[in-house]
Amino acid sequence: MAEHHTHASHPAIIKRLKRANGHLASIVEMIEQGRTCLDIAQQLQAVEKAVQQAKKTLIQDHLDHCLEDLVGPLPSGQRHSMDEFKEITRYL
Repeated sequence: MAEHHTHASHPAIIKRLKRANGHLASIVEMIEQGRTCLDIAQQLQAVEKAVQQAKKTLIQDHLDHCLEDLVGPLPSGQRHSMDEFKEITRYL
């Protein structure tokens, strides 16, 4: 079993996901109430963005902390490759 760990970003991720969960529940209600497709699509977009941002934050936090701890200090020549790898993940 994986060890339990928490990062400073986790409370913000939890907050974002709880908000998305609430929006998702309201979308189900909107569909049941027969709201317009435009209204529903807008809310779905908001939920999708919230989940996407939570995922991005989690991955970047993992790279910033867990991967750095695993790899340890790097010489400057190799440091550039790690920094570039972390930067490209911002486009996920």
